[in-house]
Amino acid sequence: MNALLITGTDTRVGKTWVGRALGKVLAAAGRRVVAIKPVETGCSDATALLEDGALLAAATGQAEPLAALHRFAAPLAPALAAEAEDQAIDLDALILRIEALSTGADLVLVEGTGGLLAPITWEWTVVELARTLGAAALVVGVDRLGTINHTLLTLSALELAGLEVAGVVLTAPETPDASTGTNAGAIARLGGLERVISLPRSSDPAAAARDVAPVVEWVTAERSEGDIT
Repeated sequence: MNALLITGTDTRVGKTWVGRALGKVLAAAGRRVVAIKPVETGCSDATALLEDGALLAAATGQAEPLAALHRFAAPLAPALAAEAEDQAIDLDALILRIEALSTGADLVLVEGTGGLLAPITWEWTVVELARTLGAAALVVGVDRLGTINHTLLTLSALELAGLEVAGVVLTAPETPDASTGTNAGAIARLGGLERVISLPRSSDPAAAARDVAPVVEWVTAERSEGDIT
């Protein structure tokens, strides 16, 4: 399976925007792409069509899944949200479901919930999910003060887990600060990475497609095992 984990330095950093843009561009290019949100929290009937899982599915035009595989009402980390409903997430069953949904796909986009180490269960995080799927990781953060530390911590955790890093994408903050525009270069320099980019967030599909073009090249390039540049 050719899988890409889209993970974040935190929640609300633009993971879904990046996933939607990638999914739309790849599908338009004729690639068979499936975008999956394994677990989503803060869900309700009223928000169903605007949830991350639904937006990802709409971007690729896929037949299934049309929503996150697990949806919970409480806006909490997955383990806490599941516990609040007296439910448990079976990681093995979740992996089997993702594998089944990915049959025949050229690329599977898997969007995590919150940051990299947010617990899916009390024993496992998205790290274990990505490792089992053989996924590389695309790290998404916001181009604002604090993102250097948050991104480097995420990269360190990925390195410790032995996961390949496809690249780092910083999205535009709602309110720029003095660091906006400088963080990508700093992260590349400190992390020893070549694939670091800062992108504007746009609701225009054509503009989004143009902006994520470098990222498309990263995630479709042949990956060398252990290569994190």
